[in-house]
Amino acid sequence: MENVSDRVVAETRFLRLVVRDGWSFVQRPNATGVVAIVALTDDEEIVFVEQYRKPLGKVTIELPAGLAGDEPGHEGEGLAGSAGRELLEETGFAASHITHLLDCPTSAGMTDEVASFFLATGLNRVGPGGGVPGENIVVHVVPLKSAHEFLLACAKSGKMIAAKALAGLQLANVARRGEGA
Repeated sequence: MENVSDRVVAETRFLRLVVRDGWSFVQRPNATGVVAIVALTDDEEIVFVEQYRKPLGKVTIELPAGLAGDEPGHEGEGLAGSAGRELLEETGFAASHITHLLDCPTSAGMTDEVASFFLATGLNRVGPGGGVPGENIVVHVVPLKSAHEFLLACAKSGKMIAAKALAGLQLANVARRGEGA
């Protein structure tokens, strides 16, 4: 979200460092949005993904997620379409229903990025998942009733738990109860 008072300090293919009114933050110059997918199976399971993240130097447990408009041929892709594409790519699940839940800043002091959370239901496993070459994503399908314990066990084993995974678990429990986001 550019502003006329923005001053670009540095830019790479994937990140732009901006100064606005004395405040430094980053933007993604190659994406139109960020999606996070709360994927629930018909058996009341939630889908998490695990992957190594270079900035942390650790394996993280996350929601399936990705960027919209970041790849050739997907520049005009809507957020819901991106959510379905990322879910399939990362987990091998196709969803018959994808519903927007809410939008949240990812790190309000560091970036203007906003993640759009989507609920994916009516899941059907149609592929292996794992992401694009080099991502080496591991898929975890976890009973919703024991998902909190799963995340704690992962943290105790040295894996990082992404804040979006915790938010996604809360949203999954709210959706399961039919309360809306």
